Formats: sequence, structure tokens, C-alpha cells
Amino acid sequence: MRESLINKQIRMKLILEKLFATYPNSKCSLEHASPFQLLISTMLSAQCTDDRVNKVTPELFKHYPTAELMAGAPLEHLAELVRSTGFFNSKSKNMSACAKTIVDMHAGEVPAELTALVKLPGVGRKTANVVLGTGFKIPGLVVDTHVIRIANLLRMTAQTDAVKIEFELQKIIAKEHWVIFTHLIIDHGRAVCIARRPQCHHCVLAEYCPSVLPEEAIKGNK
Repeated sequence: MRESLINKQIRMKLILEKLFATYPNSKCSLEHASPFQLLISTMLSAQCTDDRVNKVTPELFKHYPTAELMAGAPLEHLAELVRSTGFFNSKSKNMSACAKTIVDMHAGEVPAELTALVKLPGVGRKTANVVLGTGFKIPGLVVDTHVIRIANLLRMTAQTDAVKIEFELQKIIAKEHWVIFTHLIIDHGRAVCIARRPQCHHCVLAEYCPSVLPEEAIKGNK
């Protein structure tokens, strides 16, 4: 039977209450000192862990902390600084082009509008929403791999396309919780709802999750 939007909203409210209680210190794990640094860090996090990004960015931002400085950086130096994040050639090119566009089109300041952010080189909706929500405190719902997977497991959506999931979740989650929702889901995905070995028997969301595995199945996944 298809669940109504109202029932999903009620179930999501209960889910969020559980997650808030379980991860009271949930927040963006990318270290940054400005919206620009958050933007660059988020770009670097593609196909890379946040921990690895946080090991790279101190040296990167020591040399190029602002869009103006990064716009004038030698491409080879940028690539060398971010080499360990993977795909360093394309990432460095995007970082350079993004910084130059911010300088040329936005007076060196990261724009605080979704439409302007997604026009920056190397920036999609996911990165834009990270910057809006964490950098500018403007509600933005980030849909990453954890959100795609867990939102489907919770039967909040049957979509696999990130943009479609974003729009569906916007109708289910109260706007004031859009930003923290992703951080909570990421923490839960890392700690309990692990992709290849979900710990359903330890999950605080088990009573609200239609995909919860029986204990026998869980043991078999270990």
C-alpha cells in the first residue's frame, strides 16, 4: 500500500527526533573558515572521504585561502596540493576556473543563491546546497550517497536520481531541518546503517524502517 505524504511527514518527524537524540553534535565534517573554503572542500570531497579532504586543505588554504589568491595559483601547484584526494587534475582545473569565475563575476565573494552557485565551474546542486546550508545558513537539502541509500531504505522515496529525491524530501522534511537532516543521515550511515553490513538490531530507527532486516539476515551480512 502506498504511504500518504502526511504519514511520511509524521514518520519523518519521529525519525528526526531519534536521530537528534542519537547524534546531538551532528554537523558538517569538512573543516573551513569561509564559504569559499567550504565550497572548495566540498568540491574536493567528490569520490573522496571528508577525513582525507581535511588532511589536504590546511596546506591548500595556507597558500590559497581566498578566491583571489586561488584564481592566480599555478595549476600544477593546485594539482600537487590536492593529489591525494583523487582525480586531482580535473579537481584542480575546476577549482581554478571556479575561483576565477567568483573573482570575475562576483567580486571575489561566493554567491549565496542556488542559481548562481550551480553556474560556477565544477559546482552541482549537491555542492551548492552544502554551501548554502552550512556556509550561509540558508536552507538547502543535500542529497549524497548516504541520503540516496537511506531515504530509499526508509521508503521516503523510490527514486535514485539525486535531484528528484531532493524535491521529494523537501515535501516531507520541515524546512528548518533540511540542513541538519543530511548531517544526521551521514552520521547514521557511517555508524549503523552501513551499506554492506547494516546493524539493524542496533538501529534506533528500526521501528520506523520498512527495510529492517531480521537478526538472522543481519548475522549473515557480517
